[in-house]
Amino acid sequence: MKYQKGEFRYEGKAKRIFEVVGSPDLLWMEFKDSLTAFNAQKKGSFSNKGVINKQIAVLIFRYLSSRGIKSHWVADVSEREWICQRLTIIPLEVVVRNWLAGSTAKKFGIEEGTALKAPLVEFYYKKDELNDPFVSDDQALVIGAAQDQAQLNALKKQALAVNEALVHFFSKMGIRLIDFKIEFGVSERGEVILGDEITPDSCRLWDLATNEKLDKDRFRRDLGRVEESYQEVLKRITSTWESQL
Repeated sequence: MKYQKGEFRYEGKAKRIFEVVGSPDLLWMEFKDSLTAFNAQKKGSFSNKGVINKQIAVLIFRYLSSRGIKSHWVADVSEREWICQRLTIIPLEVVVRNWLAGSTAKKFGIEEGTALKAPLVEFYYKKDELNDPFVSDDQALVIGAAQDQAQLNALKKQALAVNEALVHFFSKMGIRLIDFKIEFGVSERGEVILGDEITPDSCRLWDLATNEKLDKDRFRRDLGRVEESYQEVLKRITSTWESQL
């Protein structure tokens, strides 16, 4: 099927969004080369970052689809653009942690890289002006970020299913999935499905053998070799999984 890019709708930190002519249930998404951290207080970029992230996200969504997990991705249209379902985004970032790292390790005074006995699911309110604060289930309901407790429970269940699939996906290529952030939205049919992207921008990925960081922490912490790390993740995914997807 051929798609025609329509009117510009919105520009975020990492993507530009357009209408799709004749398809009100779809959106045209373009991945930018920008890098941001600390709620866009730190900014950068590297050439073809959007191309790399889009390729990674497509392969991951195709893999999740093979495991029965639906996402908003519909089709590719160029090396840095895709077509996705239009969703009403639930204003909660869903974070799953398998190992403690970053600010969470610091918050609890626990050494970074400490394994958790079971995956930890957390919610953060999607409000840039508030720096996306952590919210409990009760808080999410009070502020209207979720429809009801049943929806929160469904988000947790889906997030854990994504986590189980991704732990296997990354471990096969010698990468430890430390934690990740995902978003969900409601389709026109009322289904709650996975949206946004899953890339090194939204995951902490460590090499299984060396614990080398292969994600946006290299940018956050000025570790260098940011582009090379993103390329390494894509290289491992394509060599391990592309023929199966």
